[in-house]
Amino acid sequence: MPVIKTILCLVVSGVVLSGNAVFAQTESGSSLQDQARFYFDVIPDQVPRQELVDHFEEKVALGQRLFFDPRLSLSQTVSCHSCHNLSLGGDDGRSVSVGHGWQTGPRNAPTVFNSVLQIAQFWDGRARDLIEQAGAPMTSPVEMASTDPMICDVLSSMPDYVQWFSRAFPDRNNPICFATTRHALAAFVATLLTPDAPFDRYLQGQLSALTDVQKTGLRQFIALGCTQCHMSTNLGGNSYYRFGVKHEPEQRYRPENDRGRCQVITTIREDYVFKVPTLRNVALTAPYFHSGSAWTLEETVEVMAWVQLDKKLTRQQVDSLVVFMDSLTGTRPTMTLPSLPASTPKTPHPSY
Repeated sequence: MPVIKTILCLVVSGVVLSGNAVFAQTESGSSLQDQARFYFDVIPDQVPRQELVDHFEEKVALGQRLFFDPRLSLSQTVSCHSCHNLSLGGDDGRSVSVGHGWQTGPRNAPTVFNSVLQIAQFWDGRARDLIEQAGAPMTSPVEMASTDPMICDVLSSMPDYVQWFSRAFPDRNNPICFATTRHALAAFVATLLTPDAPFDRYLQGQLSALTDVQKTGLRQFIALGCTQCHMSTNLGGNSYYRFGVKHEPEQRYRPENDRGRCQVITTIREDYVFKVPTLRNVALTAPYFHSGSAWTLEETVEVMAWVQLDKKLTRQQVDSLVVFMDSLTGTRPTMTLPSLPASTPKTPHPSY
């Protein structure tokens, strides 16, 4: 979404939250579809132009193999796919992920689908892009527990990887390194788009793509002010907000010791500020919140309406919002499971 449009959405949504005045005006003056087009954009079916680089296809093919290869971890049992299962919702369906030595991370694993469309990566936005994000899990002692040198030793030990890296990075004297590994992974993840959701078809003009109940849920979504945070292409992922604007959430939803973005950026003065999660494919990505503590969308919607908007919703409102969110499930990418090269005598052995 262009910057000007994003700013307009923020301004308008701010007014909605302060009294629904704008919604009252626009509902009578334009169709529901026009309102939706103001706040939201269609998921593209192609990788954003700014992500395209030289030898992009070769980088994607290499990145796909790396994404599924557990030998990038110290124990050689944990891969990127372990926490971001592409057969599910691009996450792992757990409250928190299990990593090296059965350690668990502090936060729920976010989906990788459409992550290229977000302003930053991780719940606290500490990675500015997919390249920076790709390196963090590999070297985290809680996740994959590897090191830069070990990753290079593992990949360099297999002739197929040497060839693939040379094709993807032909201008480098030493194509296998931690930086090129991150770049290849980022290129692959950038392709994980989920276009053609019913909601996308509705935005493109197919009025029948949404059911009457889903349209009711969409109308509620706009009227309640959910668009203050969940807007643009990803219905989220493009801003940061405090979790607990109107009311303090229960501690199970917002653990006291996880203070969010202020632990990364010292200029953030409020506690519990997090990146707004995308609602794309949200029906596939339970459990919810950074704590992974809500297991149904119904519970999540009720909590968010109360702590963020000071709204107590009726059962009918909750149900219609959940049904609307079902329309945000797009077409997940299909791919052949990559064949990985066999380890060689030079390949470092796993360590537990």
